[in-house]
Amino acid sequence: MTDTLQKIKQLADADIAAPLGFHADGQHVGLKHKSKDLGWIYSDVPAAAAGVFTTNQVQAAPVKLDKATIKDGQLQAIIVNSGNANAVTGKIGYEHAAVMQQTAADSLNIDANLVAVASTGIIGQILPIDKVVHGIHQLHISGDSKAFAHAIMTTDTVEKSITIQSQIGNQTVTMSGVAKGSGMLHPNMATMLGFITTDVNISSELLQQALSEDVETSFNQITIDGDTSTNDTVLVMANGQANHQKIITASADYDHFKAMLHTVTTALAIALASDGEGATKLLAVTVAHAQSSSAARMIAKKVVGSSLVKTAMFGKDPNWGRIIAAIGASDVAVDPDIIDIALNNIPVMQSGAPITFDQESMVAALEQKNIAIDINLNNGEASGQAWGSDLTYEYVKINALYTT
Repeated sequence: MTDTLQKIKQLADADIAAPLGFHADGQHVGLKHKSKDLGWIYSDVPAAAAGVFTTNQVQAAPVKLDKATIKDGQLQAIIVNSGNANAVTGKIGYEHAAVMQQTAADSLNIDANLVAVASTGIIGQILPIDKVVHGIHQLHISGDSKAFAHAIMTTDTVEKSITIQSQIGNQTVTMSGVAKGSGMLHPNMATMLGFITTDVNISSELLQQALSEDVETSFNQITIDGDTSTNDTVLVMANGQANHQKIITASADYDHFKAMLHTVTTALAIALASDGEGATKLLAVTVAHAQSSSAARMIAKKVVGSSLVKTAMFGKDPNWGRIIAAIGASDVAVDPDIIDIALNNIPVMQSGAPITFDQESMVAALEQKNIAIDINLNNGEASGQAWGSDLTYEYVKINALYTT
């Protein structure tokens, strides 16, 4: 895997339309006060497609529509609005999602069944469909592709995007990803939208398999506030324009594709965690020497999701007792008498007992934007990670005033 990752190059100029045959645009159409709030992605040809969606029992109209649309394993376009989730809006909400789909299809002169729809924003408000329809007619196939990342943002403070390149079958292949999400981030999945484009030539069946497996160790390992949204969607389009031999079976090329996908999804997941609402710190929890990778991931996510751990890190308080308590509260059997814990490489607990540490060094360590919480269970060979942010006064302010 290390050799594979070394063959993947991240480009400094991230662009969702960087892969061959893709285009994108973003515009302001009035769903938000000033910011861009509508965008699309378009492929010159129908692309193999895969998707994963929220596990919340309350699902937004676009999620329901996309689940039906993507069953055939093909997409050619995605239309996205921010500023309104079109969730819990009844029958009219589904009708509005279908209008978005059909209007985009008509504008692009493609079949509506090749168009996915996504929405993000406030829940329970009727989507101003007239503004959306008018806005779709303002989008261009070859518009400002980098504006798309901005058009899907809600409370995000920064755009989240990445483009990488590598080689498959002696052909240069490109993969790009863009995501939004800042609060209500607790996937399976999060209040997040993620879109990935690539010119890799792969079957839709393998694409879906790769995505479904990958989110377990990337997007599903981030948590901001423990809440799972109604609109969470990740869609991947692979249009095959790189023109290498099609990947249709498990092979070295398939493994390389999976490594590329994981590079993109992990980078986006960390970016989402880093930009949590009101966040001042990125928390990265690594659990080593567990009996299984799933156990390691469960513990890592339990720790990074703990409100007490989050507030301690916000307060620069090396209260590792909150960490060991979160470990013990997980559904994984552990032996607390052999566990080691370190904060930004400073040991605070060893073999279940406290370690004296230099206070000045610890203060300096917890002043950092990135906080690494390393947990060694000393009980196996597997490992896992999870990412999140601290819990701040600003988070409470943002969510207390969200609709007002």
